[in-house]
Amino acid sequence: MIQYQFSMKETGEKLHIAMIGHKHVPSREGGVEVVVWELSKRLRDMGCEVDCLNRSGYHLKASDYEKIPGKKGCYRDGIRIITVPTVRNPKYNAVIYAALATLRALFGRYDIIHFHAEGPCLFLWLPKLFGIRTVATVHGLDWQRAKWGNFASKMILLGEKTAVRHADEMIVLSRNVQEYFKKTYGRDTHYIPNGIFRPAKRDPKIITKEYGLKGDDYILTLSRLVPEKGLHYLIEAYRGIDADVKLVIAGGSGGARAYEDELRQLAGDDGRVIFTGFVSGEPLEELMSNAQIFCLPSDVEGMSVSLLEAMSYGNCCLVSDIAENLEVTGGMAESFAHGNTSALGESLKKLLSDAGLRKKYRSASADYILDRHNWDRMCADTEKLYRGK
Repeated sequence: MIQYQFSMKETGEKLHIAMIGHKHVPSREGGVEVVVWELSKRLRDMGCEVDCLNRSGYHLKASDYEKIPGKKGCYRDGIRIITVPTVRNPKYNAVIYAALATLRALFGRYDIIHFHAEGPCLFLWLPKLFGIRTVATVHGLDWQRAKWGNFASKMILLGEKTAVRHADEMIVLSRNVQEYFKKTYGRDTHYIPNGIFRPAKRDPKIITKEYGLKGDDYILTLSRLVPEKGLHYLIEAYRGIDADVKLVIAGGSGGARAYEDELRQLAGDDGRVIFTGFVSGEPLEELMSNAQIFCLPSDVEGMSVSLLEAMSYGNCCLVSDIAENLEVTGGMAESFAHGNTSALGESLKKLLSDAGLRKKYRSASADYILDRHNWDRMCADTEKLYRGK
């Protein structure tokens, strides 16, 4: 039987933890990055030492780092940032990063190596050879995502199977995925949903100057511009509606440039459709604070941080009826049959024409979501798993 190289789970001493699987933190590149950073900050506050192994190509500026007396390396907010080299080719970028990050972590004297997303778990077996405790968070069934080719999907599925076989603990973000692992592999997992906090709402200032938005005059969607997010359904449905509201598509390409081009072609010369690109900070807060409707038309999700945020702002939300979305909204949002452009269009018309219904969802969504999703609780539950409790 493997003897782990630490005894802190009994003594309560602080843990040294490595985070692997994100692109770069701190950032809003995607939901994984948000989760890694929020978790890392809270573990730091609990007295743990946390190293985040960033992927090269997403460097922070030198001025973003800080030095901590008596410690080597670069830090951000007390969390060590280690940049792992990889190649630029998108076909091999992630797998080479995951392999090298895992090898780097083997020699970091870590008590826990926490893998995020299924692909990086392909190398989770390596720490087990050295008796290092591992935790894997499945942010979604990534092999189902449309952006991956056949080979990449097979590798991600192999990462899933590696996690099932070798991870000491597995975390999932939805009951639906928890049932999937139990039914498919007989593997028990821990349901620890993402957190959220109550935001401060902002009046429209920057977005008025940049995009001509005055508030309550646009439909908002926020995600990476990748096929599984279903943004093509939204543009097609929106263009079929005679509505005096704009459609704001916020988010970066996520590496899927061809899909972004497709979306822009679908929008055509319709000046009502606004592509903001990647947004964060005050512009994002203003967009979230002043939307008439927030729409998430995804085909595949884990647990959408954007949806959690939209509800925390008290938005009227419209989501596709996949289990992961409905589990989050809990009846506090409108839904439509996923992949069905006509159904999406009808739901948009319904909400746009009924101010009372929009008000109903707005009045309930924030308190509902904040009562059920809490970053501090998520971190405490994760830290218990680290210690084997």
